[in-house]
Amino acid sequence: MLKFVIFAVACYILYKLVTNDKKKKVQVKNTHEEELAKEGVLVKDPVCGTYVSKESDIRIKEGEEVRCFCSYECRDKYLKMVR
Repeated sequence: MLKFVIFAVACYILYKLVTNDKKKKVQVKNTHEEELAKEGVLVKDPVCGTYVSKESDIRIKEGEEVRCFCSYECRDKYLKMVR
């Protein structure tokens, strides 16, 4: 019985280490993308919130403002919302 409890605790600790590592990687990635957005390298997709390159091929121009999108699907959704 004691071996089972020790095994269960070890598995739980290992699980927490792995999941915490994934959360940390996501957090670091998000922070890096936000920094690039502040520098003007990336812009936020107005539909889904994904960061995309300012030189993205999927974009539309509204007057003087250019909107960049991560996919044609997001672009089409945006056009439906605006019109």
